[in-house]
Formats: sequence, C-alpha cells, structure tokens
Amino acid sequence: MAKSELALVILAAGKGTRMKSSLHKVLHPLGGRPMLHHLLSSAEPLNPTRKVIVVGAGKEQVEASVGAQAEIAVQEPQLGTGHAVQMTRDQLNGFTGDVLILYGDVPLLSTETMQKIIDTRQNSGAAVVVLGFTPKDAKAYGRLKLDKDDHLDAIIEYKDATEEERAITLCNSGIMALSGEHMFTLLDSLKNDNAAKEYYLTDVVEIANKMGLGCAVVEADEQEVMGINSRGELAEAEAVFQNERRQYFMDAGVSLKDPTTVYFSYDTLIGQDVTVEPNVVFGPGTKIADNVTIKAFSHIEGTIIGAGSTVGPFVRLRPGAALGEGVKVGNFVEIKKASVEDGAKVSHLSYIGDARIGKNANIGAGTITCNYDGYFKYHTDIGEGAFIGSNTALVAPVTIGDGAIVGAGSVITFAVEGDALAIARGRQKQLGGWAARFRTDKKAKKMV
Repeated sequence: MAKSELALVILAAGKGTRMKSSLHKVLHPLGGRPMLHHLLSSAEPLNPTRKVIVVGAGKEQVEASVGAQAEIAVQEPQLGTGHAVQMTRDQLNGFTGDVLILYGDVPLLSTETMQKIIDTRQNSGAAVVVLGFTPKDAKAYGRLKLDKDDHLDAIIEYKDATEEERAITLCNSGIMALSGEHMFTLLDSLKNDNAAKEYYLTDVVEIANKMGLGCAVVEADEQEVMGINSRGELAEAEAVFQNERRQYFMDAGVSLKDPTTVYFSYDTLIGQDVTVEPNVVFGPGTKIADNVTIKAFSHIEGTIIGAGSTVGPFVRLRPGAALGEGVKVGNFVEIKKASVEDGAKVSHLSYIGDARIGKNANIGAGTITCNYDGYFKYHTDIGEGAFIGSNTALVAPVTIGDGAIVGAGSVITFAVEGDALAIARGRQKQLGGWAARFRTDKKAKKMV
C-alpha cells in the first residue's frame, strides 16, 4: 500500500493552571528542551507534510517558540478536544491523508509508536485508530472496549462504566489517528449534550462505528503516554527521560559511576570509553569524544571535548568552550567561549573566557582572563607552549606569544613576544625587624 500524506495536529490550548507558571505549559523543558519540541522532533522522521498546533491562552509564546515549524490554529473559547481539532479546518480542509492527533503535554511518545499508529490506520483501513495503554493502576481512565475481533467497539468513560467495564485494563491515552478523508465528517457529527457542554474527540469512535468506518487500537507503554499537568508530573517525566538516557549511554559504552546522579540533555552526544563520575550535569549542546573522563560535580553545556581529555572535578564549561585532544581542565575552573587546544592544561582555580589557549600551553592556578570592561568583551590569545604563572591577570585584549613565560602574580596589559619572559609586579622590599617592632607597638597601645 502506498504511503499517504501525514498531517500532525498537536493540541496545546489548555491553560495549564496547575503549573502555576507564566510560561505556557507545553514550553516547560524536559531534558533541556520544551515538551512541545520533543513531540515535533519525534514526529519529524514520519515526514509530516502539515503540522498544526492548536492553542488558546499563551498563543504568542507558542508561536514564538515554533516559528515556521508549524501552523497555528486558535481555539477560543475552549469547548473540548473535539472542538479543538475542528479548529484546524482552515489548515486541513480537503486533506485526505492521515491525521495524527497528539497532545503537547504528552512529550514522551516515541517515533516508533507514532509510526505504528499510522501503519495500523493504513493497513486496517479503519477511519479511527486510538492509542491505548495498560497502566499499573487503571484509576479513572477511560476504558477501551474491544469486540471479539479486537476491533475498538467503544471508549467508555470511567464514570459511565459498569463494574464489568471498569475491570477492563486497556485504557485510553487520548492520542489517535483519523482518516483525513472522513475526519471533518466525524467531527461535524459530534454533539455537546453532556454536563460540560463540550465536544469530546473520543465520541468519534461511536460515530465511526455507526457509519461502518471501523476503529482499531494500538497499545503503548504507560510511560510513553504520561501527561504533564503539574510541576510534580514534570519531575516524574524528567526522571523517566533521564533513566532512558542513562541506560542508552551505558549500552553505548559509557561508564556512569553513579547513574542516578548524572543528568543529560536531549542532545548530549558521548563517544565510547568515556567515564562520568557522580553529580555531573550536561546542559544542551554538549559533544564528547572517546576516552574522556568527566570527574565529579562538573557542569557542562554548549561544549565540545576532544578525545582523551580529562575534566573536573568541580568544573564549569559554558557555551562556546571547545577542548582539543588530551586537554586537562582541573578543579574549580570555568571556561566560556574559549578554545583550549590539544595537550593544554588549565589545572585549577582559573577563569578562561573569550580566549584561545594554544597547544601544550600551561595555565597556572588562579589565572584570570579579564575579558570584560563593563561594556564590551575582549579576546585573549595564548600561544602554543606558553606558560602562565599562578595568580596572573591577563587584561584583554592581549596576546601571549608561542613559548612565552609569564611570571606568577603578574598583571599583563600588553602583548608578550614569543619565547619572552614577562613579569609585571611590584619589586619586593624587605625591612628588617619591622614586624617585631609593629607587634610591640600594637601590644603597648592595647594595654593602655
């Protein structure tokens, strides 16, 4: 069977009041990326030709976040999930492919499950395919009632279910696929004769069956269909996401000394034979090559780390940091928007910002690149094989030549030639016996 076109509809019109936030619910981050963007990314391999996000309150935030990635439909007022999908008529009227209906606050749904829903709709010919799941505790979820041929006979709300129907363990996730050819016929048949006076999307199952169009079910894991409506549920979803990432990396050849204390971002990339010690956080934009060691209590984001390097403990690598191969960055070092070339060392207690550190250079303890004058940032360039003594302040813009040595305690404000020695500190003086006289004088005054 030829693959039909696919349209994606993401429902995101809810007010999200339980989040207690000025940020739209679907834009709260999971693994460093907004929930909504997780869905868009997971659906991308399906090559949807149309993507429509249905919004209400917070419309401007969602529009700004997705940009040109999707079209926006507005549901105002909000009269139920069926009404929300009806709001896509301007975008999807006449569309005859498959329509996959997702929820912006259900971000963990996998590409594989989405594909399975679409394949089932196409292969079965059913006008409606509903995604079900079997939870550990069925609670008050709607139940999916199947006929003897395992076709979907009805979605029964818990409050309306008999004791026999409540014993059904297959529950409704709310996610479904519709035939574009029949979608608006089904939606236009919805009624709002219920206590809430809303149009429920789930009612399309009964309508489709009465029209002889057929309904089918696909089942997913409970964790995939977790809905996020509060900060607590967001934390639960984050735990699920992190556990999956941890297992993924360990399976790929990464050693995590204490997996539950390591946190990954959605786009973290790590090579083989990398060791990550406890209490490490990877923010977005991090890429780590093979045979790297990340020691405990380090925070790394927006950073590239070359093969064979060692980072930490207690290191902060900020966006724009790029470490070459065999680099050592030691405890209590912060690097931002700076390249540290192969074999260079920044062993402890230093800040390196807006800089280049050449191959095999050695940066002594307490070295600071003074890159900001309160208005603008400036660059520091440290040449190959240079040695910067401890407690040095490099006042940018400044260049240290290849092989140069800067004496400890210097404040460098001008360029240093290659292979030169630069010392910029006051000459040491010594006054014999001064300290003893000082103490005697002060003690005498204190006795008075």
